[in-house]
Amino acid sequence: MSYNNSDKNLPSVNMISEGTTLEGTLKTKSDIRVAGTVDGEANAKGKVIVASTGNIQGNIKAADADIAGKVDGEIKVADKLVLRKSALIEGNIYTQTLLVEEGAQINGEFHMTDASESTKNGRSSENGFSGKHSSKKGNKKDKEKT
Repeated sequence: MSYNNSDKNLPSVNMISEGTTLEGTLKTKSDIRVAGTVDGEANAKGKVIVASTGNIQGNIKAADADIAGKVDGEIKVADKLVLRKSALIEGNIYTQTLLVEEGAQINGEFHMTDASESTKNGRSSENGFSGKHSSKKGNKKDKEKT
């Protein structure tokens, strides 16, 4: 294996392949592509890419993210979050820019904010757009009747 120090400015992508499970906290200064399973946090200074076969059971913190698989945890993205049509999100979302394809499922709250601000003071500094969505059927009144 050769290492070339002159390639420091070239982007690099780390990969968790399909059929691979990582338990614990994943930290990288570059991008990460997850086609397997991460049972823990995924923290990237670059972009987190979750393929349609990817599954993250924990929080994501990144500069950007592109999700086509399943995430069960909080997502904090400093810039742009893209949710593909096959994405299933079970948790709250904090991002500056959100792009959602038709068919993506979000079960949690979303806050259009700087993700770093929400971690500094424990609450979001919203820019006028936030909301909550759940596609789970049944509401509190229905549960009280049973």
